[in-house]
Amino acid sequence: MPLAVAGSGNRPEVLRRKTLANNSRIAIVTSALVMPLAIYWLVTGTVLPFILAAVALASGMTTLALHQRQLFQQAVAGQVYTLLGLGLLLTLADNRFADIGMAVALMGPVLAALLGHTRLRQHSWIMATAIVALGAVTAIIGVPTPFMPSGILTLASGITLAVSVSVVIHTANRINGAFEVYDKAQVTAYRHLIEHVQDAVIRFSSNGEVLLASRSSETLFGCRRFELTGSGLGARMHVMDRPAYLTAFADANQGGETRLIEVRMRQDDPHSSPTVPRFVWVEISLSPVLDPDNTGVRHEVIALFRDITARKDNEAAMIEAHRAAEEASSAKSRFLATMGHELRTPLNAIVGFSEMMSTGIGGELSPTHSEYAGLIHQSGKHLLEVVRMLLDMSRIEAGKFELQSEPFELQNIIEPCFNMVEALAQERDVRLVSNVEDNMPTLNADERACRQILLNLMSNAIKFSHPGSTVVVNMKRQGQSLNMSVIDQGVGMAPESLARVGEAFFQAQGGLSRPYEGTGLGLSIVKGLVELHEGTLRAMSEIGAGTTVTVLLPINGPAINTAETATITPLHREQAAERSTPWQDEKEKRNDSIHSDSPAAGCRKRCRGLAGSRRPMGPVALYEGAAGIDRSDGAGDPDRTGGQQCALFPARPPSCAVLCAGPKRADRNCGPR
Repeated sequence: MPLAVAGSGNRPEVLRRKTLANNSRIAIVTSALVMPLAIYWLVTGTVLPFILAAVALASGMTTLALHQRQLFQQAVAGQVYTLLGLGLLLTLADNRFADIGMAVALMGPVLAALLGHTRLRQHSWIMATAIVALGAVTAIIGVPTPFMPSGILTLASGITLAVSVSVVIHTANRINGAFEVYDKAQVTAYRHLIEHVQDAVIRFSSNGEVLLASRSSETLFGCRRFELTGSGLGARMHVMDRPAYLTAFADANQGGETRLIEVRMRQDDPHSSPTVPRFVWVEISLSPVLDPDNTGVRHEVIALFRDITARKDNEAAMIEAHRAAEEASSAKSRFLATMGHELRTPLNAIVGFSEMMSTGIGGELSPTHSEYAGLIHQSGKHLLEVVRMLLDMSRIEAGKFELQSEPFELQNIIEPCFNMVEALAQERDVRLVSNVEDNMPTLNADERACRQILLNLMSNAIKFSHPGSTVVVNMKRQGQSLNMSVIDQGVGMAPESLARVGEAFFQAQGGLSRPYEGTGLGLSIVKGLVELHEGTLRAMSEIGAGTTVTVLLPINGPAINTAETATITPLHREQAAERSTPWQDEKEKRNDSIHSDSPAAGCRKRCRGLAGSRRPMGPVALYEGAAGIDRSDGAGDPDRTGGQQCALFPARPPSCAVLCAGPKRADRNCGPR
């Protein structure tokens, strides 16, 4: 650990710094004591002892000053280089090989190894090696040395070596003591942590015996710690959880793996009757003590026991609340389904007979009565649509909406859907346009559900569009899916409303003063039907610029087979060939041929046009009149299994009322009666 880190509270570091200061003081005191003798020898003509004492004194004072300024690394370097310098002087003064100067020089790397960093250690060994090599060269070639009495040289060298060895021994002793103190402090800290941690800590030997139990174990198990030794801990384990505990302990003890289990353990209460055991949920974390020196196959294990009874109670409460919520949702769905079936039968009669009254089948009505009949018909249709949407939503939420997937051309549903929303588009002065990519693949999906998706999206787009704007339906292939987008130029939605698209009963402009009618179930039903197909629903919108809703449906159905649906890799970019068909232009051409026939023939053709693309399904009722075209689906109604029926009610052109119902196509054997 570097000594240059000032202010460290680490005990070994503090002791190292104290050792560094003590070394400086030893050098100062020793130099001061021998300085009078060195001066005496200097006066008598011997210079080397004075130089050695002066160098040691200057080094001690300098390194002590550096230590006081918290420049610890520089102080260590000063002491190391001082020993190397003293060794160099003694080596040059004595031309004998393996003299005392070399021994003093070797004390420098030893001191650097005890106190210095890696670079200082490397430098000290390089310099010591150079000094030894220099001494060997001078001894071999016999370089002359300054004349000095041998006794004085030996005494000066001995004092220098003694001081150097004393400094190194003192440093090693203090460093060793520092680590002992550090280890003892660490053990004390760990013991304090184990005794005061909230979780119970138990240490097991390699044979599975309890070696240590923390104070928290007494609170967890309601007993004294010594009662957990032997078979005391295992006896508290619930009988059903003992196999799992033994398996996890074996994995940690023999396999050296960490395990986490949840078991039930008995908790004693001294204030209650001992005949009534109380079990609490405990989370046990088993961690092996991996010792590299341990060559055995078993390891000691440290186990942490945590009381998780409150968490288990919360989980049980959440499960019970979830079950109650599911039961309430199921009851709500059953209630909506029952009420929907009960309401739909009288509503069909109300809508049908009000349509007959409005068309004058029972006789001419006064203007007031005709207005009342129109209001009844309009309100009945609205209620019938609300009931249908509630039924669809309840079936989707209950998971009882079964898809009947079959291959069909997705673009073929555009014309029937345009027929159904044409009156609403004309009322709001909205133009309908379809853009369909050429060579569209066949889609494997539920045709009725796809038609419902497109109808809901178009109805929403028309409802929120400005007069004179355009609603565009785009269809194209996108990878392994078909992309169906509905784009409007309406009011748009805010980002916070866009994030809630698909929530049941959510309306961007809610409240009692909202300008648009609706229940907020249209997009929710679309989202549910798309999810049943394992597709994706995306929406992009900007306030005042309009909304784009995109539906991606897998080409091969919910369980897509990538082997059959190859990925398209375009080799070069081509402009997609699309055909743009303004719906009103085609409608005018078709109306020319319809008006050439009688009103009854026109109604029959409209009935065929609405049902011509419909696959076989349950009873279907289609109503066409002056207020537009609406549809209510009776699929799944067990009490409506009647055969094919077609009733044509004469009306004043250009409006007519057509009722087509039956499990087969409505354009067969459909005529006036």
